[in-house]
Amino acid sequence: MGCDGGTIPRRDELVRLKKKPEKVDRDVEIAATWKHCSLTQEPLREPIVACELGRLYNKESVLEHLLDKSRFDNAQHIRSMKDVHTLNFTENAAYRGECAEKGDGYIDRQTARYICPVVGVEMNGRYKFVYLYGCLCVLSERALRELKSRNCAKCNKPFTAEEVIVLNGSEEEVAVLRERMESRQQQAKLEKRNKRKKAETQSIDEVTSAKQKRLANGLNTSVQSASSSTTQPHTNVQSAKTSVLASKTRKSDASDKPGKETRGTLSIADDPNASKVFKSLFTSSDAAKNQGHAHWVTYNPFYN
Repeated sequence: MGCDGGTIPRRDELVRLKKKPEKVDRDVEIAATWKHCSLTQEPLREPIVACELGRLYNKESVLEHLLDKSRFDNAQHIRSMKDVHTLNFTENAAYRGECAEKGDGYIDRQTARYICPVVGVEMNGRYKFVYLYGCLCVLSERALRELKSRNCAKCNKPFTAEEVIVLNGSEEEVAVLRERMESRQQQAKLEKRNKRKKAETQSIDEVTSAKQKRLANGLNTSVQSASSSTTQPHTNVQSAKTSVLASKTRKSDASDKPGKETRGTLSIADDPNASKVFKSLFTSSDAAKNQGHAHWVTYNPFYN
């Protein structure tokens, strides 16, 4: 059984077999995760930030995502700049960049830009690297295993096991980091709520203390006014007595002085300083009393 020309087909030409999955080049995968931004796939450039899931980003890309959150779908957990952190890397002295010194020179693409400050291994994706949530220093996992210390080997700050965040980890490691991230967010919310309640209670206490002070001041002023009102009649009596005594002394002084009699006790006819002509003008004079006709000022029907 054959075809025209005497050709005999093989089994793989007649039967469709399941295609094998395409293998991704290991170097390409490493370059995509460790040398490029997780959002825009652009080459990483400082300042380099990382989220709490261990992914690396350019800071400019994160700002673009925050301005337009519908642009990227793989960064929905980044809601503000507080969700990313600027990392403290250690430069590799042997790194010379992506360009060759001469036109036909060899470019070593396996040399990484950053290394571990303790062990000295390069951060090229072949070794596992972590960063500490407290101090944001980048170290290799090998350095943490060898040192067995709870202080950072670069800045000597203490850290806990939950603060160790794996960079570009596996799916299982990312799931663990997501749970820790959510627990930290819940703890931050509780602390913020407690802080707000504490501030409210402090303000309420301040208001109540101010009210109590005002009430105490009002009671003191009322007591002082009551005491002043009780002492006021006594002062009024004393002032009245002093005024009466002053008036009596003034009258006694006036009576003691000669020629200073009052108007009701002194008569013009008895005034030694007045002349007879001036005294004859008044009815109290002797000439007016002894005349036989009415006075020119008054009318007396006895004489008419």
